[in-house]
Amino acid sequence: MAYSQVRLKILPSVRCLFDKLVQVKVEGLAAHKAVELRSKVVDDRGMVFKASALYTADETGRVDVSRAPSLGGSYTGVEPMGLFWALAPETPHNKLLKKNVLSPTLVELQALNKETGELLASETNERGYMTEGMKRIPVQEGKIRGVLFIPPGDGPFPGIVDLYLFGGGLTEPRASLLASKGFVVLALAYQRYQDLPKNPANLDLEYFEEAVTYLRRRAEVKGPRVGIISISHSGGLAMAMSSFLSGISATVCINACNANTVIPLHYKDIVIPPLPYVIKNVKFTDSGLLDIRDVLTDPSLETNKPSLMPIERASCQFLFAASEDDHNWNSALFAEQAAATLRNHGKASFQLVTYPKAGHFLEAPHTPYCASGIHAAIGSAVLFGGEPKAHVEAQLDLWDRVQEFFKSHLDSKSTF
Repeated sequence: MAYSQVRLKILPSVRCLFDKLVQVKVEGLAAHKAVELRSKVVDDRGMVFKASALYTADETGRVDVSRAPSLGGSYTGVEPMGLFWALAPETPHNKLLKKNVLSPTLVELQALNKETGELLASETNERGYMTEGMKRIPVQEGKIRGVLFIPPGDGPFPGIVDLYLFGGGLTEPRASLLASKGFVVLALAYQRYQDLPKNPANLDLEYFEEAVTYLRRRAEVKGPRVGIISISHSGGLAMAMSSFLSGISATVCINACNANTVIPLHYKDIVIPPLPYVIKNVKFTDSGLLDIRDVLTDPSLETNKPSLMPIERASCQFLFAASEDDHNWNSALFAEQAAATLRNHGKASFQLVTYPKAGHFLEAPHTPYCASGIHAAIGSAVLFGGEPKAHVEAQLDLWDRVQEFFKSHLDSKSTF
């Protein structure tokens, strides 16, 4: 038959927000024809990510990825978004990077004849981060550096401070996507960005206090309090902010440690030292990756009390999310200890959710699973843990939980 009749469709539209599900269909194939579907992304650093899957057309010459099983390739079985979350870096140990949220992530999809490799059809899914009318405002106020996202429509809206990774710089995708749900979100950098220190000797909580004050004073922000979302190293900072600062009512800590890590944290005359680590606990995987899961000492040990975040002082609600197969560190243990601290002080002001087979980087839905990467504090490739399918399902679940959590505790006008 004429392959010119083959069409690859992305429904409901080739343009959507990054966190939205799309339906991929191929039409015009011969009945029961074997076809290979491929996906490709080039990220903002020029890193190439690819995935592929084998399908068989039905008797009408159609493949509906949301209903038909992949028979091989990057994943198997029925996976409506498999061509997106299974995207893997051509150069190992790289995480999909999006610096400029003003432009969409372009996912190129192709359908090829499995036998000959001939290209039958192609289409590009434009996965954006900004809704129409949303404002993106660079922030250089006093000491604070970041970007403020303001949703369209009549405010005021609930406010959230978004803290990201220890590696520094500024990461905007999560903040912009949260803003699309009806929140004012400040993506806050705290090192290696503009004139912020590259390798600070310590972090000052006063910097984060200034950011909270700035956000609360914005006319677009509905008070009296704001929320925080954090992941990994910044989770400890979020706990410290919630413990020492006023004006915070809801804090999300994703795969965080309940003690300070890496760099001393100062606030007024208080110094919280980083948790000690044990080098001999580093393991090596069969492929030569470092496994640093058990390098940090147990925060609950008497000798580590000075490093513990005093979250019993906090008046906010917490959402602790932990991946049980996180190999960056023992997130599930740390989350359980944080919950126990609150419980032991008579507080039920927390939710604890754990994901059995998920790894370290729980991101927005459909973000490609990241199995390993160069660790900012170590400078070497480390194992981040998790199994791809379980991990991406955890991302979907957590994204909904985060929105519901902030909606409940920030009195939100947010939309889903």
